[in-house]
Amino acid sequence: MAGRGRPRGFDADAALDRAMEVFWRRGYDGASLSDLTDAMGINRTSMYAAFGNKEELFRRAVARYTQAEMAYAREALTQPTAYSVIETFLRANADALTLADRPPGCLSVQGGLAEGGDNGRIAKFLAERRLAGEQALSARLTRAVEAGDLPAGTDPVALARYVMVVSEGNAVHAAAGADRASLHATVDIALRAVPAPEAGDTA
Repeated sequence: MAGRGRPRGFDADAALDRAMEVFWRRGYDGASLSDLTDAMGINRTSMYAAFGNKEELFRRAVARYTQAEMAYAREALTQPTAYSVIETFLRANADALTLADRPPGCLSVQGGLAEGGDNGRIAKFLAERRLAGEQALSARLTRAVEAGDLPAGTDPVALARYVMVVSEGNAVHAAAGADRASLHATVDIALRAVPAPEAGDTA
């Protein structure tokens, strides 16, 4: 039965948040079942009943991370110009990677860095999640090209990939101890590569 083994007052959302932080700090392979259940305050039976196996728990943790911790990425897409979309995303990303009350770096990057015994499923899952974000950015930049907000001939797919490479590189460096100012300095340089609209292209 779904509720068997759960402690009284079990808060699934709070438990998932704690599991997310363990995965964020240790990655999928580095997070043992004991690490997870200790952080969640439940036993293994409760974990399996509420969340399925470790892989399903991780997938749910990543979904929660994307919804809550990466809301800034969706908000950036609503900015009025391509430059402001990219700047808003990269600046907010640099801030998110270095929050004092969160693990450094990014769950979607760190979670699958180590090759484990799952035949690459976790790495593939995370790569697909990152690709979905890249495609959303590419679609927004495509509209910017069509509107003349980016010069004709700009490759929105390549530009979106470039932005994501910068953000993912910053995530790796943040996890290794780079501070916020260092990440923003990288963003400063990266923004110089964003093409400006040609004179007369926009109203």
